Amino acid sequence: MAPTPRLTGFDLAPDVVSSLEAVLPRMAERTVAAIIAEVPAYTDPFRGRMGQNIENAVQASLGAFLRLTTRGGTADSDSSLRAAVDGAYELGRGEARDGRSIDALLAAYRVGAREAWRELSATAVESGISAQTIARFAELVFAYIDELSAASVSGHGDELATAGRVRQRYLDLLGHQLLSGADTDTLAATADTANWQPPQALTAVLVPAAQMSRVATLVNPASLQVSEDLPVLDPAESWAAVLVPDVEGGRRAALLAALSGRSAVVGPSRPWVSVGSSYRRAVRARHLAPAGGVVDTDEHLVELVLGADGDAAEDLRQRALEPLTRLGPTTGPRLVETLRSWLLNQGRRDAVAAELYVHPQTVRYRMNQIRQAYGSRLDDPRTILELTVAVGITW
Repeated sequence: MAPTPRLTGFDLAPDVVSSLEAVLPRMAERTVAAIIAEVPAYTDPFRGRMGQNIENAVQASLGAFLRLTTRGGTADSDSSLRAAVDGAYELGRGEARDGRSIDALLAAYRVGAREAWRELSATAVESGISAQTIARFAELVFAYIDELSAASVSGHGDELATAGRVRQRYLDLLGHQLLSGADTDTLAATADTANWQPPQALTAVLVPAAQMSRVATLVNPASLQVSEDLPVLDPAESWAAVLVPDVEGGRRAALLAALSGRSAVVGPSRPWVSVGSSYRRAVRARHLAPAGGVVDTDEHLVELVLGADGDAAEDLRQRALEPLTRLGPTTGPRLVETLRSWLLNQGRRDAVAAELYVHPQTVRYRMNQIRQAYGSRLDDPRTILELTVAVGITW
């Protein structure tokens, strides 16, 4: 790279150049101190050893500027500019890798330019340089810093573009590994390489492939997206999977509301490394999806159980019997046993008492406890169906 003409051929007396070079260490120190004070993104990173390294870099860069402007056109000045610009480019790439924004980097350049000129101009005035020469000197200082900042901006942008493409490839790989049931160590390694912070849980949502990106942006931009080579599914079905982070409890209702009016099958929430089971359930439930409607697999556990889904069977058992199991390890199982007998014997108290080898009054007492636990839900045919299946699974 040849020196830019506007930065070269500035004629200063040797003693003035020496005076300017003498203030470089102090100028670099004050520049770094000002950046620490005024640019929050660099307050911590520039303290300690890294701050000293930056001081050295600032001093070297400004030294290159003086050599360039006062000895322009020489091989040494060519090399100095090339090294300075290359260093600025790599600085931009490094800042992008460290997660600092281009705004922070440019703010640091602005502060640095101000502090550098404050020191250089003061020294120039003390050396008796004319106002016209100082004005030209100022033009060169800021032109040089513009060169460096432009190189840093280019490096920052190139690194983000490269890192973005690489990261997306690893995110795609992670999505496929999750759906394929890769081991925990493999998943953790890929997540780390992709710079993806694993959530506590993931929920698999099947959507038409054409809607995948829109749905992911709508429900949670941090969702993983898998649109090709989905396990089990025939590509001709044109499904895609969106793996949505942390939608337990009330957040699930919000997810379902966000999907309203779209074709979607929502699997259960699972620990993130086990989201493959959520995906497989959604796949098994996709035949329940009406055109343009949402299927919440949590609301179709009986159908899925009857379809031989062991995970759904366990979820149904836990949900249906939770009012009893929460009563404790002694009372809970006894009431579940009584409920099972009551359902299978169609509420005939004497038959229940005979089967359980207890007095009919004991059956009455236990059934009162069960009714208190469930309330009016025991009058709901759907609840009776779920309980019948659940106690059958338990037994």
